[in-house]
Amino acid sequence: MQDEYRTVAHAGVHETEVNRSRFLCALAPAATEQEAQDFIAGIRKEHADATHNCFAYVIGADAAIQKASDDGEPGGTAGVPMLQMLLRRDMRYVVAVVTRYYGGVKLGAGGLIRAYGGAVGEALDALGTLTRRRFRLATVTVDHQRAGKVENDLRSTGREVRDVRYGEAVTIEIGLPDTDVPAFEAWLADVTAGSAGFELGGEAYGDA
Repeated sequence: MQDEYRTVAHAGVHETEVNRSRFLCALAPAATEQEAQDFIAGIRKEHADATHNCFAYVIGADAAIQKASDDGEPGGTAGVPMLQMLLRRDMRYVVAVVTRYYGGVKLGAGGLIRAYGGAVGEALDALGTLTRRRFRLATVTVDHQRAGKVENDLRSTGREVRDVRYGEAVTIEIGLPDTDVPAFEAWLADVTAGSAGFELGGEAYGDA
């Protein structure tokens, strides 16, 4: 698993114009390939009168799923440069659709590649991106007497508290970078006089 990746902060549209052709780049986060395809279908419906609706998406922190479509533009001049721009920017779990309304001036292959790739790059800059980092899920179990202080200390030191459950004991679920685990265990033993339980879980990604 890679340690971090970037994705779009939120869905949005950014428009550019090249030689009288309008290029509207719609970007959205997509957790699955189905979400990406649903987003593409929605844009195609919204812009059914457009000359082209080309798309690219990258799903998976390791970019396992990559798809691109030229939607009638000359092969390799639209979807591929869009995909390359997403990959160059380390974007993951993201879908881009560039809608073109032809303005009467032919751009040529080089012009199309620059226009489609550029539309995605400009949209990423305009809409903003988030970095998400890999971390380890961990569970801290502590008695009710110490729970409040432990939770406050966790939050005040910037730890990500994901869940707190109250039962016979208090269970606090947190996220930790792998490299912090030994130091965290030592800190926890110190503040709870060795009374807290600590268990490592799986891995996940969270906002950096």
